[in-house]
Amino acid sequence: MNHPPPGRLGRILGVCGSRALLLSVLASALLAQPPTAAPASAPTATAPAAAPQLKPVGSVLFIGNSFLFGSGSAVRFHRSNTVTDLNGTGFGGVPALFKTFATQAGLDFTVSHETVSGSGLDLHLEKKADLIGRAWDRVVMVSQSLLNTAQPGNPDVLIRSAKQLAELLHSKNPAVDIRLVATWSRADHVYPAKGHWHGKPIEQMAKDVRAAHDRAAATTPFIRGVIPVGEAWNRAFLAGVADPNPYDGVAFGQVDLWAHDQWHASTYGYYLEALVIFGDLTGLDPRSLGKNERSAWELGLSPAQATALQQVAFDELSAQKPNRKLEPFTAVSLGKNG
Repeated sequence: MNHPPPGRLGRILGVCGSRALLLSVLASALLAQPPTAAPASAPTATAPAAAPQLKPVGSVLFIGNSFLFGSGSAVRFHRSNTVTDLNGTGFGGVPALFKTFATQAGLDFTVSHETVSGSGLDLHLEKKADLIGRAWDRVVMVSQSLLNTAQPGNPDVLIRSAKQLAELLHSKNPAVDIRLVATWSRADHVYPAKGHWHGKPIEQMAKDVRAAHDRAAATTPFIRGVIPVGEAWNRAFLAGVADPNPYDGVAFGQVDLWAHDQWHASTYGYYLEALVIFGDLTGLDPRSLGKNERSAWELGLSPAQATALQQVAFDELSAQKPNRKLEPFTAVSLGKNG
């Protein structure tokens, strides 16, 4: 058996001894470490907030035209999934705004609408009776903005068709609450020379439209009243919330209630319309919706703009019926996905 020379053996043993010592030190260090804690369990996912408990309050049908479905603004398709469009056009419009306001007030309305651009109530009576002629708890009706497209300012068709339509709806549910909406002055019929109300104050057309609707409501006990949307617009002008003349620019700090055509409403205009309808139909104070109102936030209104328009709606409704107190409420948060 061959043996390594003594010098070489010494070197081998020296190296092996150093390695053994190093391994011994490492082992001691590892044994001295505290036991590793068990891996922490994954954080428990936060359950989504429960949907607010709402009070069922029945159905409401909106009958009308582009002044309801929100032509010319982002309101047209706003929250369309929250309402039923009987014509299948996929619009949200003012009915969806109303639905959102009501939900924040803790009320669960089943909201439907049947709207045809440019129509008066006579068209819905003649062509949509089978669709709308059923039992509803509440009905809100908007007629042609000029009263009569062929004869602006003539209320005869409105008066006749409102009465007949109210009779149809009443025959389906004798307890139905039917209300007419008196709409706003059209700037395109006031400021340009071709307009029917040219040369008159901007407020006059809305006053004439309101007078015509009062006459229509007086023809039948089945119409409970007239919702003063146009007069709320007039109040917004008087209060300095909205600029009364879009043809000379919009003053700083004011909103333009009209859309680009100076005819339909802007998002601000439809928002005010919905606030007035909400307050009139529910008897609730629109100011309670507050600066964080959900639709205002989604549509780009500032908190100051939202609360200013809420105040206008409250003031007009209070002026119309001084003996009726609009009830305040605590707004319900719709949550992240509400």
